Amino acid sequence: MLRTVLFWLHLVAGVVAGTIILVMSVTGVLLTYEKQVVRWADMRHLQPLTAPASAHLPVDSLLTLGSAARGAVPSAVTLRADPTLPATLVYGREGILLVDPATGTVLGTGGKTTREFFGGVTGWHRWLAGEGPRRGLYKSVTGAANLAFLVLILTGLVLWIPKTWTWIRVRSVLWFRSGLSTQARDFNWHNVLGIWSAIPLVVIVSSATVIGYPWASDLVYKLAGETPPPRSAGAPPVAAPPVGERRRGEGRAAEGSDALSRRSQAADRAADGASVAPSEAPTRVPLATITSAAAPLMPDWKILTVQLPRPDARSVTVTLDRGTGGQPQHRATATIAAATGIVEKYAPFDSLSTGRQLRSVLRFAHTGEVLGITGQTIAGLVSLASVVLVMTGIALAVRRADRAITRRRVAKRRSVLEAPAPAS
Repeated sequence: MLRTVLFWLHLVAGVVAGTIILVMSVTGVLLTYEKQVVRWADMRHLQPLTAPASAHLPVDSLLTLGSAARGAVPSAVTLRADPTLPATLVYGREGILLVDPATGTVLGTGGKTTREFFGGVTGWHRWLAGEGPRRGLYKSVTGAANLAFLVLILTGLVLWIPKTWTWIRVRSVLWFRSGLSTQARDFNWHNVLGIWSAIPLVVIVSSATVIGYPWASDLVYKLAGETPPPRSAGAPPVAAPPVGERRRGEGRAAEGSDALSRRSQAADRAADGASVAPSEAPTRVPLATITSAAAPLMPDWKILTVQLPRPDARSVTVTLDRGTGGQPQHRATATIAAATGIVEKYAPFDSLSTGRQLRSVLRFAHTGEVLGITGQTIAGLVSLASVVLVMTGIALAVRRADRAITRRRVAKRRSVLEAPAPAS
């Protein structure tokens, strides 16, 4: 009885949400190596820089030169420890500006077309490319489809278990078989890909739920025995990444961790009763002093990002990263006083609470980046497996429905033929 209920739950969820899951799976495959592809597109026309890091201009000079070239002040600046790579001025969703850190020469705006392509794919992945008022509606549709996908994975795990445990039966649903009919082949592929991709899919789909739903994000903290951090009114659980930092210099996932850090820092300041009136614009030290204070906190950093503060801000946030840009266990955040350049707070990953660690890891687990290129590859492969799972699942459902309709027609004809002739 339970198996029957789970089967119909599995079938209905797959038929109803199958098309949306297929879209998310295909776009997930396309986004697998987004960070690497975007970085290649940014750098492919640039010659490697040769000046040593000691010859680099102060950050303030880079910002002045970049702002003059762009006609706008960036929202962040990213420096890299590799002396052959340029500095990046980030202009939110408007793009980036690559600058030679030794001369301040503007090198270009990176692979704009590539960024736009991945931006479009991301739009389909998250909210079916909906715009304006429809975006929220479509985002709720993809969120519901993601929950249905989780139901499919969990019920599929139970349905995969053979009724009789023999090696022949297990082998038939554990590995690919040849010489099968189309229907048998679809069934075999559906079972084999389902069981081998089940565990990473549970991680990817569950983490997507945590990203998409505030209640799921809060649940992570509650399971860790913590009170969820306050959320700004109307703010999404994880902020969308700026185009300039797309993957997926720092990446789409990296922005999620930064958003959490900023919310937590805002909560800390609120708890301390700190507030600044707009008229109280504090004095500031140069940003070069800020970066000089932050860099020694993580001597082996590879990426250093300064979030440019508002005019009334009393502190500056600096993110240090010794990993690939999508590994929260290798990231740390420094809060530095804008007026003095003194480090007020340094928060490496191991200093965070269990809830915040879990929440950050789950955000990057969705793309596999938490495990570096290996994790990304696994995420891409199981996304590809999801494409096949949806297609074979729908094919099996259509055939089942066709058989049911055919049986009903045959039964109806038979009942007509067997009906007694009317009395004359």
